[in-house]
Formats: sequence, structure tokens, C-alpha cells
Amino acid sequence: MKTIFSGIQPSGTLTLGNYLGAIKQFVQLQHEHHCYFCIVDQHAITVPQEPKTLKNNIKSLAALYIASGIDPEKTTLFVQSEVPAHTELGWMLQSMTYMGELERMTQFKDKSEGRSAVSSALFTYPTLMAADILLYQANIVPVGDDQTQHLELTRDIADRFNNRFGDTFVLPEIRIPDVGARIMSLQEPTKKMSKSDENTRSFISMLDTPKQMEKKIKSAVTDSDGVVKFDKDNKPGVSNLLSIFASCTGESIEAVEEHFKDKRYGDLKKEVAQAVVDTLAPIKERHDELINSKELDEILTNGAEKAHKVASKTLNKAKKKMGLIR
Repeated sequence: MKTIFSGIQPSGTLTLGNYLGAIKQFVQLQHEHHCYFCIVDQHAITVPQEPKTLKNNIKSLAALYIASGIDPEKTTLFVQSEVPAHTELGWMLQSMTYMGELERMTQFKDKSEGRSAVSSALFTYPTLMAADILLYQANIVPVGDDQTQHLELTRDIADRFNNRFGDTFVLPEIRIPDVGARIMSLQEPTKKMSKSDENTRSFISMLDTPKQMEKKIKSAVTDSDGVVKFDKDNKPGVSNLLSIFASCTGESIEAVEEHFKDKRYGDLKKEVAQAVVDTLAPIKERHDELINSKELDEILTNGAEKAHKVASKTLNKAKKKMGLIR
């Protein structure tokens, strides 16, 4: 069995894209691997957060993990800030990361663009992300394709540490799902679906009602030629709807194209909406049962304890290699 690590920020309710591109894969992976699923709240504070909202988002995200099918008996689900080894190793790795490497990170460029004041943590957080992964000696990190640059940097940092101080960290492999890895905005299908989008019609929240989901799908941007075909370059809106349907149903893009052959956009949207509702409605129901329960708190407490034991072992090994332990 291999070890898998993945983290999601609690910076707002997760979207359909987060579910199809990440959590759905996590549920499958937990049966075959040792999985660590982390709520990376310390990454969230690289931009301003309202404390009460952040606290609520952390619990809601944890509830969504469980409601989606993550089994705390098979996986380790925990909150990043409850395991101090993450920030300690993050600082150690920051001392080995070059300014030029961080300056090349496109996410920093995107998130800092147009801002007069930018947190230094937004610039350096890829080193904390590297620590998150390396602490658990992860073999595989499942991510959307927008995170591959950070994973490549993690591999470079780990390799640099191993070359300088001796074998310490496993170099993680990047895994991107074939279908659904990058679900796009319903209103601007050339952009990734994002929970931070000001236009709420552009994304489907995992906690939307069925009526809200249906309404958003029906208002999704398509094109004027009326042909249901998968073509990302020339038909991004239609291709996005086909990807969503394929990911929700587990069918291939080719099978979905054949299914909708000769059908109209109205038929496409109606079936996509139903597939989304069938996928997310049961998750929302279970989330609402868990959100204020003792069960959820117990799961997170136990998860933090399990994570701490593993992370501390790796941290102490790295500190010893760097000469930081007497």
C-alpha cells in the first residue's frame, strides 16, 4: 500500500469542481492506500479571514469529507493547525527554497495581481505545502492540474534536502484524474470553477439546494451552433457540461458524447442537472447531520493525534539531519 496526502483549504463551501476533481477520488483511494486528508487552515490565512467564518468553514469541510464517504477508520482526517509539525518543517524547508522558485509560482502571481498589500505568507506558502506532503512520506498526491507546479517544487525541495543531508523524504508522485480534474465555471467556461467567484451562478456549491443546482445548470453558458460535442477549444461550455455529466455518472467522455448525440442543449442541461442533484443532495443531507455533532469533533481529535505521531517522527528525523537537535 502506498501513502497518499491531500489538503483542501476551508475558505468557503466546496464546489462541485472540488468534489469531482478531488474528494470523489479520495473516497476511492482510501480502500487501497494509507490516506492522510488535511484541512489546511493555515494556508487559508494567507489572505484575510473572518475568525468566526473560518472556524465554521473548518467544521463544514470536515463534515463534507465524511458525508462524501471518507471513512475515519480507514483514513486520517485532521486539521493542519492542530499538528504543529507542519509549520515547523515549513520554516526549515523555507530556508532551502530559493526566491526565484517562489517567484515563478503562477498562483502567487494570480492571487496578488492588482493588490496593493500582499501577505508574505502568500508568497512563501508553497514551502508549507511541501511540508504538509513530506511529513507523511507521501508517495502520491492527487491534485487538479492547477497545482502541479507546486508539487514539482515540492519534489525539487525534497530532492535538494536529500542530496544535502542524506535520504530523508520520499519524492511524491503527482496524480491527476483523467476526467473531472478541472471543472470549469458555468458562466466563463475558460476559467476554473471557483468558490471565490463573485458570480454565484458560475459555481455549484456542495451545499446548494436541488433547485439552486438545477437553476445554475440551466443558465450555464454554451454556444450558438446547437451541436453537443466535446471540444474544449471551440466549445468550452458544452465540453464542461459533458465533463460534469461524465464525472457524476462514471461514464467516459466518448460514451457521454454518444448518449447526447442528436440531442439539444436543453436536454443536455436537464440531464446534467439531474446527475448533479443525484450526486450532491445525499452528501448535503449527511453534512447537516454531522456539522454540530460530537461525532465530528471526536473524528478530528483522533485524526490530529494519529497525524501528530507520524509527522513528529519525520520532523525529528529532518531536524537531526540539519543539526537542530542537541
